[in-house]
Amino acid sequence: MTYVSNRDIASMSLDALQARLVELQEEMLQLNAEKALGGTPANMGAYKATSRSIARIKTHLAQRAE
Repeated sequence: MTYVSNRDIASMSLDALQARLVELQEEMLQLNAEKALGGTPANMGAYKATSRSIARIKTHLAQRAE
């Protein structure tokens, strides 16, 4: 699952957020590798949704740290 909503992020604990961030970053790495090899991704919107979810989680983590 690539999309993570703000409501889901707000309800997650700090450890769960960090684990989900690592999971999404690994998924982004796989999408980038697939793209670099010239293949077409199975889900065209996965790249955009994954990068936005990563940004959402990083933003929320930065706000919690303040």
